[in-house]
Amino acid sequence: MTGERDAGRGAAGGDGASGAGDPGDEEGRVRRLDQETVDRIAAGEVVTRPARVVGELVDNALDAGASRVEIAVDGDGTDRIRVADDGRGMARADAARAVERHATSKLAPDGDPVGVDSLGFRGEALAAIAEAARLELVTSPGDGVGTRVVVDGTAPSAAGAGESDATPSVEVEPAGRARGTTVVVEELFATRPARRESLAGASAEFARISSLVADYALANPSVAFSLDHDGSATLSTPGTDRTDALLGVYDRDTASRSTTVDASADAGGTSVGVSGALAYPSITRATRDHVRVSVNGRPVRNDRLAAAVREGYGRLLPDGREPVAAVDVSLPPARVDPNVHPAKQEVGLRDADAVADAVASVVGDALTGADLRRAADVATDLDSALEPVGEGDGSRAGAFADAEPIGVFRDLYVLVESGDELLVVDGHAAHERVNYERLARAFDDDPVPTAPLDPPATVSLSTDEAAAARAHADDLAALGFETEPFGGGTRRLRTVPAPFGRTADADAFRDALAALSAADSGTARDARDDLLADLACHPSLKRGDFAGLGDGDLRNLLDRLGECDRPYACPHGRPTVLSVDAATFAAGFGRDR
Repeated sequence: MTGERDAGRGAAGGDGASGAGDPGDEEGRVRRLDQETVDRIAAGEVVTRPARVVGELVDNALDAGASRVEIAVDGDGTDRIRVADDGRGMARADAARAVERHATSKLAPDGDPVGVDSLGFRGEALAAIAEAARLELVTSPGDGVGTRVVVDGTAPSAAGAGESDATPSVEVEPAGRARGTTVVVEELFATRPARRESLAGASAEFARISSLVADYALANPSVAFSLDHDGSATLSTPGTDRTDALLGVYDRDTASRSTTVDASADAGGTSVGVSGALAYPSITRATRDHVRVSVNGRPVRNDRLAAAVREGYGRLLPDGREPVAAVDVSLPPARVDPNVHPAKQEVGLRDADAVADAVASVVGDALTGADLRRAADVATDLDSALEPVGEGDGSRAGAFADAEPIGVFRDLYVLVESGDELLVVDGHAAHERVNYERLARAFDDDPVPTAPLDPPATVSLSTDEAAAARAHADDLAALGFETEPFGGGTRRLRTVPAPFGRTADADAFRDALAALSAADSGTARDARDDLLADLACHPSLKRGDFAGLGDGDLRNLLDRLGECDRPYACPHGRPTVLSVDAATFAAGFGRDR
């Protein structure tokens, strides 16, 4: 049954959490639930596809305190799945009881399934798997001879009965094993052809398993995970830290261009812990599948939390791209209800909006505060591209106090000498960043410079636009647009934003109205930031403007850029500064230095 993962989980793991018996008790760790508790647990089928089996068994291993979890899969998983761990293991009586329906080490017989602090809380994971396959469990607490339990749901006696009436026989015998538990599941759905036929192809089913194991590895970086497919290793993490877990799941480039987060924030009076690994915005994907969220170590699908992670990246992401991130949210168990989805792939959260706001805040702070200035790798060939300064997310590593402008290339790129590096600054992108941050501060009571229009411009508006102009008059004024009614649907525009001495076009007023209106209807993501980014572009220096700038003007641009919170990325996510060090020049010219 779907949600009975806990009984199964405690079964294979037997950690005695959430009301389980003391190891010295005659009843042992694994105990049968009373009927009232069973009736409170949502019914459903745990075993819907091979990935669900893997998830249930990994849950068991983690609840058992495993530091290493090894998963091996043959084909699409219906042939054979093996999950081995070095957790606490079980004594013989517990091992035999673990394959019974409604038996768990995670819940007292009359316990409340909401608010448990284990990954699983429902009964029957192992029992449900055993009804649909041949299951072998070998376990030992490490203090003597272990136990082997075999339940064959494919045997004629079981297969001949209906699914709900099948009662496979259970074999229990001594076995040798070090501390921990190994579960082997074979011939999954052999007696359920309809279920087998509903599965996707072998590659698609294994892809689900691989993605799920990656989710667990990133959510539990202190546990070493390995995944083999048809005898070949496909994933391996060392169980050391989050960066190494990211390396095991992705690649060296992604891991090297990432930062970790481990902080807390207040959410409705409750402290929310946020930890994880965040790839810099230079590492992106086309889809949102790589924003991985977990709650208290359990991978879940939660659109609100995933959106909060993306919100934390803000304007650092290039348009149309999604981040790579793995974030675990720690909450008191009483504030999490894992029983809202039959497969426990989703969770219910108290004060979900406050929790999401806390996540977005922590992610944003982590990306802003990271030390993101790095030296470019030495390139010895002339075709190599310059590397963006700042590790990709645009956060500040230091001002340009020691940098000196030495010229302009192609009437756009400012060449800057900085120690042993030559910096190439995209003048337009840099000016955009300066203007964007000055405009953003307008909402924090830091007035944006404005310029009067003489004579004032008249702008004809539609009925909707006129209503938006009235509704957002204060926001428009904060952005530098001072308007007044001029009869009918016409407004007179008296001032426009003029940050850094450059005047915005009057047409930017319509852009402001459109973005603010979209924000009201919820059809635009981060509409205010989109607006600010567009406004920042209008008055920014462009190609053709740099030839007339003197050294003092270039120095002024560098100083303003150095004052920004995120000087190394423009508001649209593109880099503002590229870097090449002296060693690269020396190597290119065949010099020692």
